[in-house]
Amino acid sequence: MCGITGFCGFGQNYTDNYKYWNSILTDMRKSIEHRGNENIGEYLKSHIGFGHTRLSIRDLSCGAQPIIREADGNKYVIIYNGEIYNTDELKPDLEKAGYIFETTTDTEVILYAYMHYGIDFVNKLNGIYAFAIWDESLERLILYRDRFGVKPLFYSIKDGTIVFGSEIKALFSHPYITPEADIGSFREIFGIGPARTGGNGVFKNIYEIKAGHYAVFNRDGFRETQYWELKSHEHTDTYEQTVEKVSFLVRDSITRQMVSDVPVCSFLSGGVDSSIVTAVASKFLSEKGSVLNTFSFDFNQNDIYFKANAFQPERDRPYVVEMLKNYKTNHTFLECDESGLVDLLYPAVDAKDLPGMADVDASLLYFCKLVRQHNKVVLTGECADEVFGGYPWFYREDLLMTDGFPWSRDLNMRTMFLKDDFIKELDLEEYVSARYRDSLKAVPVLDGETPLERRRREVSYLSIKWFMQTLLDRMDRTSMYSGLEARVPFADHRIVEYLFNVPWDMKYRSGKEKSLLREACKDLLPEKILYRKKSPYPKTYNPNYEYLLSARLKEILADPSSPIISFIDKEKALSFIQSPSEYGRPWFGQLMAAPQLIAYMIQVNYWLYKFRIN
Repeated sequence: MCGITGFCGFGQNYTDNYKYWNSILTDMRKSIEHRGNENIGEYLKSHIGFGHTRLSIRDLSCGAQPIIREADGNKYVIIYNGEIYNTDELKPDLEKAGYIFETTTDTEVILYAYMHYGIDFVNKLNGIYAFAIWDESLERLILYRDRFGVKPLFYSIKDGTIVFGSEIKALFSHPYITPEADIGSFREIFGIGPARTGGNGVFKNIYEIKAGHYAVFNRDGFRETQYWELKSHEHTDTYEQTVEKVSFLVRDSITRQMVSDVPVCSFLSGGVDSSIVTAVASKFLSEKGSVLNTFSFDFNQNDIYFKANAFQPERDRPYVVEMLKNYKTNHTFLECDESGLVDLLYPAVDAKDLPGMADVDASLLYFCKLVRQHNKVVLTGECADEVFGGYPWFYREDLLMTDGFPWSRDLNMRTMFLKDDFIKELDLEEYVSARYRDSLKAVPVLDGETPLERRRREVSYLSIKWFMQTLLDRMDRTSMYSGLEARVPFADHRIVEYLFNVPWDMKYRSGKEKSLLREACKDLLPEKILYRKKSPYPKTYNPNYEYLLSARLKEILADPSSPIISFIDKEKALSFIQSPSEYGRPWFGQLMAAPQLIAYMIQVNYWLYKFRIN
């Protein structure tokens, strides 16, 4: 996994002032070198600059980028971040066509596939990716992003120049691009956050290549094209055939994603999803005489302070232990304390360039740093809930029928700290409602569906396009901040395409969420785990955490130079901190309640300060 960055403009020749523009390119590349700095490379010609920083996973000795190839007198250049899992299927046809491979990297396969099949070749790829190709003879830059946006790719256009990068911070290392915010930025932060509207970079004039899109920048300007979208069609397989198909797809995806020239590990929470991934990966390695490294996360003293609730009914550790009885892995239990968690809120913003999922981001950032001391590649169980219907809003009627995003119903909770005039100016109800309505218009409907079936399809679509994207953003930034590549087998497009059209009565049987996934993988897991009730990512239950957060926010409110003071109502905030009855009402998903709202405000203040935003 890697970091990519660059710029392209036709109004000047970069080689006329090569030293200056190369130093800019170097600064942009250095800003994201945490994503992997085992190889670096720049490419600067008349109208194009490419920078690459590499985390070596495949072809460790010969995979440096940019990769440059020539054919029929034309030059092609690529920089790439990601993994392609069907390289072995693509390569033979390219070799038959006469292409000679100088490396064993998937990067070279991508470039040759573009050269051979043309701009729409991307439909042939199975993987996670963001890459840029410079086609010299056509004088065009093409920016590609994978179907679900697992890998990020941001851009901005100013004065006829496009500047792009894996992370927003890379753009700010270019002299044309500076951090700015407008009312739209704050509507995203307070109305949509920690999610983002697809294509929206939150900062003013910062955008991202949308998931499932590619963009062309040439002398005619910028044009973005959608190459992939979810489609609706009738599901004709029987239940037994569906179970068999799911069983194959899940195992095949996990096995494909074991491809690597360095050891692969897995996160193991003891939940169904990560346990399935661990079981398949462990079997795969054991057949090769190797043992899988696994890691689980928890918080210091949760054995003392944990309190069961509707969202988190039980602790994970006993189930991790159960898995370890059934599979031989090299397991490490990782823990974080509440005081460290508060301090980690700031580097979590550094990693994302935006406020995020508060302590969820912060703790994952910490755990990924520890995992990176052992491995460079990790498999995760992320995305199974969005695809197989694991969240309460799939089966609880009150949430399913919400006229809005079901994971973020209470907009009032989001604005409890804000000044009344700022709340009025934000007009979040209208902004969020417009984003919701736009998304509903894009849902691929199926003729003959009942209103209830259509609503389930809508919620499935929203979960994949919005909630899953938020978790994928979190996973990429928190893992790559320490140069750890996180792979997501459940986000294989074949799985998502198939499950999107499987009827709900096949996904949810006997009152059990994700029953289809459980049935398809029942031979892999001990019964105790197979029928375990869903429990989300762990959080600390130590009351000292809320105390530390409140104290930190009070310090911010007492400092007149704190940038957030301009739109926070001090009396409201202090009253909120002292009103524990308000605690426990989730305002995003299942994990972000009142303590996380306090933490989010701390992150917003730091974000404003860090980027000098007025």
